[in-house]
Amino acid sequence: MGEILRAENISKTYQAGRVVVKALNRCSFSVERGEFVAVVGRSGSGKSTLLRILASFDKPDEGKVYVEGEEISGLKGKKLAQFRQEKIGFIYQDYSLFPEYTAYENVLLPLKIAHQAVDKEQLERLFEELGITDCRERYPDEMSGGQKQRVAIARALVTRPAVLFADEPTGNLDAENAESVAAILSRASMRYGQTIVMVTHDRQMADYADRILSMENIVACMK
Repeated sequence: MGEILRAENISKTYQAGRVVVKALNRCSFSVERGEFVAVVGRSGSGKSTLLRILASFDKPDEGKVYVEGEEISGLKGKKLAQFRQEKIGFIYQDYSLFPEYTAYENVLLPLKIAHQAVDKEQLERLFEELGITDCRERYPDEMSGGQKQRVAIARALVTRPAVLFADEPTGNLDAENAESVAAILSRASMRYGQTIVMVTHDRQMADYADRILSMENIVACMK
């Protein structure tokens, strides 16, 4: 399949008042194209910090991140914005849907921003596969938590990103909806060959992934 994502010796330190917090210390690992990887760890282990760096939303103090062979940790301005539009999908724990837009409009938004053509058949198929066809014209406050997260997943998938990152995507859901969302991500990886990196504290959800990496051992995961 080939490597699509690589982190090399990623370190990140934060200043919290007078306390210096070492969030990441020389973390290295790689992900294959089409692989679904779950990163697990206790609260405060640095997994969300790592995800934000991999997705280019934060920069490491040391180390490099490569996506499809391109070193991205130094990208800025228009090049960084273009990279995110073309290569990155992101699913947030709190859904981050725009309340003034319908589900359909929320999903369509990344295509409009990137000035990409809309494949209506693909869009309808995506809504059907995620079980949100009946939510098309609903606004976020008219949907359940599970429905909102499925809409967020559709929005992240619609541009067919090189890598889809998910930050605790089941954290705000009940057990039934959490399991459904984890299964949806697993199917997306298998059906579309979508590369997915998910951070979670829930080992049961992590079991849906092809590979599980522990933050405690991630420094030794580079092959």
